[in-house]
Amino acid sequence: MDGRPLRVGHYLNQFFAGIGGEERADAPPAVKEGPIGPGRAVQALLGPDGTVVSTMVCGDNYFNEQTGAAEEAVRGWMRAQRPDVVIAGPAFAAGRYGRACVEVCRVGAELGIPAVTGMHPENPGLLMYRGAYVVPTAGNAAGMGPALEGMLRLARKLGARVPLGPAEEEGYLPRGIRRPGMRAVPGARRAADMLVAKLRGQALRTELPIEGYEAVAPAPPVPDLAHATIAVVTTGAIVPKGNPDHLRRCSETRWRRYELDGRRRLEPAEFECVHGGFYNVPASENPNVVLPLDALRDLEARGAFARLADFYCTTTGNDQRFADCVRNGEEIADLLWRERIDGVLLVAT
Repeated sequence: MDGRPLRVGHYLNQFFAGIGGEERADAPPAVKEGPIGPGRAVQALLGPDGTVVSTMVCGDNYFNEQTGAAEEAVRGWMRAQRPDVVIAGPAFAAGRYGRACVEVCRVGAELGIPAVTGMHPENPGLLMYRGAYVVPTAGNAAGMGPALEGMLRLARKLGARVPLGPAEEEGYLPRGIRRPGMRAVPGARRAADMLVAKLRGQALRTELPIEGYEAVAPAPPVPDLAHATIAVVTTGAIVPKGNPDHLRRCSETRWRRYELDGRRRLEPAEFECVHGGFYNVPASENPNVVLPLDALRDLEARGAFARLADFYCTTTGNDQRFADCVRNGEEIADLLWRERIDGVLLVAT
């Protein structure tokens, strides 16, 4: 930088831009002058050293369903504004927002404009573009302050074209990039020291961490559907009207069992959808679009399987921690085993 104030572009989704919630998730890209929403906090943190010159706003559904058009709009915005650096989000644990933010970072990289975003380490958006500079955040907007501070700290360096050090030193998530460098101790000695520490049961830290993924064997096919009892499980948060167990719209840690009591279909007067990760009004108007009881009863009547279990299990899959997913899955599987269920239809949203 030549001493002039940093020119910052900011990308936001419809919620943080203040134009609406899920009902406006299909909002097309729009450009606003100056900072809005969290951008005002960015401007306050910048002080006299920089200016949020422009904000791009786009609905999460629009970006994820019309990605090509959304990316072209972002590309045009960046070319017109030529910011020194772009800040996207932060997206926290919101998957659709996270994907949009990393795609904004990807477009910036193509144009030679550095960009930084922020999200929870379990945000699935991280899988879309590993090259993005991502500052780790809390799971929701309660962590907005620290998230913006961390993102802006990195954005200042990126905007000034200051060479960055390793991820652990600069405060961003590893990008899977290795660069040559000098160490005070040779590699063979470091490896031997790690081996000795491991043999002694002492704490050690590998220099090449490898992410471990749980290997889940596919379930065997149901051998005889004509004589099978089938149950239905959904992460779509279909609950009795009034949500008697108060399942949360997101970040839920629990699951619930509800009885079907011989119903042929789910009526909107009796059931509703409380999921906060998509526009759930159509699902409340017709709960069968998420939990297809009507279709399952039809298949049962036609002999596709012997019997539909007269209950279902549900939780809210939006922003649920991996540990809670595992526990909920184990508990639901135990219930299904005890109920002598032969097969399960897992309905996602």
